[in-house]
Amino acid sequence: MADAPERERHREAARKFSWKRLARKTHYWASLFVAVPLLVVIGTGILLLLKKEFNWIQPDTVKAGSKVPTVDFEKIYKSAASAEVAEITSWDDIERLDVRPSKGVVLVKSNNSWEVQVDLATGEVLQTAYRRPDLIESIHDGTFFHTSAKLWLFLPSAITVYEPASVFLFGSVTIASVAKRMNFENYWP
Repeated sequence: MADAPERERHREAARKFSWKRLARKTHYWASLFVAVPLLVVIGTGILLLLKKEFNWIQPDTVKAGSKVPTVDFEKIYKSAASAEVAEITSWDDIERLDVRPSKGVVLVKSNNSWEVQVDLATGEVLQTAYRRPDLIESIHDGTFFHTSAKLWLFLPSAITVYEPASVFLFGSVTIASVAKRMNFENYWP
């Protein structure tokens, strides 16, 4: 007989089930799923917008004396390899070369994110600095965390935030204007 009051309590609880409570709890936990990637995107987006303003994020490009390139790839490689922090021992250690003829400089970016700026006329190393924009970009698009995070975490979060906002901004205006044209003003709040 002790089980009868227990069963009654469970029946009472089942009757008190609330869809509103379930919706609130689901919304609460789903908002955490959306908020974390959204905050990461906003924070890193601000850093990327300011990357030219702070040398800590992206070093300034030094202007060289001559704008006429006279050095060959071998001289650029040797100059870049002379910067020990870049850890360049072969062409495989170089991620990219960014030639800036208007400034007379070639930016040699190594695989370890160090940038060596080489004078295009003399082959002299003008500056060596650490570059952070690529790291910030990978955090921004989610690939820093996992290659699938971009499509399976960050994209759904963006759609979840964008879709209701676009419907609110554009959809309600369209529905209201159609209702007005069809003389449903009395039915539209």
